[in-house]
This record gives sequence, structure tokens and C-alpha cells, in this order.
Amino acid sequence: MDTVGVALIGSGRMGAFHAETLARRLPHARLAAVVDPAPDAAERLAGALGADRAYTDVAQAWDDPAVQAVVIAAPARSHADLVVAAAGAGRHVFCEKPMAVTLPEAGRAIDAARSAGVVLQVGFNRRFAADWGAARALLDDGTLGTPRLLRSLTRDPGGFDPSRVLPDTIFLETLIHDFDTLRFLNPGAEAVEVSAVGDALVEPGWRDRGLLDTAVVTVRFDNGAMAVAEACFEAAYGYDVRGEVLGSGGMATMGDGRRSGMAFSGPAGRLVETVRGDQELFPEAYTAELAAFVEAVRQGRPAPVTGEDARAALAIALAAAESVRTGGPVRVEK
Repeated sequence: MDTVGVALIGSGRMGAFHAETLARRLPHARLAAVVDPAPDAAERLAGALGADRAYTDVAQAWDDPAVQAVVIAAPARSHADLVVAAAGAGRHVFCEKPMAVTLPEAGRAIDAARSAGVVLQVGFNRRFAADWGAARALLDDGTLGTPRLLRSLTRDPGGFDPSRVLPDTIFLETLIHDFDTLRFLNPGAEAVEVSAVGDALVEPGWRDRGLLDTAVVTVRFDNGAMAVAEACFEAAYGYDVRGEVLGSGGMATMGDGRRSGMAFSGPAGRLVETVRGDQELFPEAYTAELAAFVEAVRQGRPAPVTGEDARAALAIALAAAESVRTGGPVRVEK
């Protein structure tokens, strides 16, 4: 397969970025269609990027012979059903995180892809970011030794509407990245126990309605390593993603949030500009993950980030949410 025809499902902020990557950044991919229930949204994005077709019903993509694969960037709670439908139609699947929000859903998506023999890749983009990849290389070649302490954090730039934040979003859609990162940086190990605290510190008026916008999670792994993941929906200085691994051979740190290496020194002191959004911080990683998916489809090989990886991160997220509710440690379901 020289070029893979891909349909984008969901033309929102992240979907539009992925669509542009498929249309303009990957020589072996072609944006064949855009699918969105809003006709104007689908037609506008398809027209801007030269896609052949715009559909309002995802079933239309299953009937399109030019579509060999799909990129799912629809609302998170629809992902598992879309993975199952795409696999049932024989289409390879790249799914934005989370792949599912319950373990039975995750199992259903994995089974559907396996039964259909299609590639299933999940959008944990930090695995494709240069800093995180370099840290993993130090683990793989033994330089870092055995992981002992790990840390991963996500701080969003704010501006969210609390009325649209569904229960457990901070675990299922934000910290899910950090849970996958902790597994990526502790290769071969699995989480066994989680303790978490969470609160509405950004929007305290929504606390009684179940909003959690700030959380800290500790994770214990079966190789003895201990980890901390934290998230907050508002950081006044921009978008902040960092990681750290302390191993028996040394320490690796990832991410500093700087827009560039330039620092301005003036009367007020030394100032640096910080990144303001995820697409600004991780453009290369977002492109690399789709490039890896397209190559997996073209060459008939497994995806580098699997449905099983998504299920393992989800199990940690669900345990963290339960820990907040119970106020105690929770074993991670296998």
C-alpha cells in the first residue's frame, strides 16, 4: 500500500490538527474524507484541506472504498463504539485518548480490532516527543538502571467551561496521558495500587456538583517503583507537561515548557516565554504518532501504542477515581 486513505472522524480543535497532518505533512497518507455530524463543519474542513468528501454520518465512511483507515477525534465517550464500528468495517484505527472509559468497553474495542485483523493505535503522543523518547532510550540501554521514582504532570492553560466537564474527566481524559507515560518510563512493569486526592480548586463553586479540576495520584508498580502524577486544569503561565525518572543509574527529566531557549534579562529580572497550548508544545509528536500509524498500516505491522496500552492506563485512571471517592488506596484491576 503506497498511500493510505484516511477518514477523519470529528473536526474539532484536535481533529482539525490531525486532518492537516494527514493532508499536508505525511507523504504516505491522504485525507480521503472528513466526518462530522455538523454539515458545515465537515464541509469547511474538507474543503480547506482538499479532502475528497465530507460526511455527516460515519456509516458513509464505511461505504467509501477510498477509506482504508480512520482517525477518531470525536468526543471521548464515543470512542469505544467508533473503534468497534471501524474495525467491523475492516478499517484500521487511530483513536485519540481515551480509547474507552470503562474496562469492558476497552476489552470490546481490543477484541473487535483483533478479530478484524486491523491496526489499532491510541493517541498517547508523549511517547513520540523527543525528550520522552530520549529518556526511554536511556532506560532501554541500561544507562538509567532500574526505575525507583517517577513523576509526570499535566497543567492545562485554563479557560475551560466547568459545566461541560463530565465526571472523572481529570482522570479519564487528562491524567490518562500521565498514567501511560509512567508505564512507558517503567518498561515491563505494571501498576498494582493507586491512591489519589482531588478537588475543585480552580472552580470551587462547582465542587458540590462533582467537579474535580486538580488532582494528585500516587502509583505503586509491581517492580517496586513508586510514581506521582498530578494535574490541574489551570496554570496561569501556560501549558506545562513534565516528567522525571530516578533510576539506580541516574535521573532523567523531560520538558520545561519554554517557548524557546531565549531568556530576557531586564529591570524586572530574568524572564522566559512559556508555551500556551498542547499543539504548540507537541507538534512534532502529534505528527510522529500519525506517521507511525500510517507506516504500521502500510507495512502490516502492529501499532507502537496498542489497545492493551490504553486499557492499562484506563485501569489506573479508574482506580484513581475510585480512590478519591473512597478516601483510601485502590488495587488496580487487571
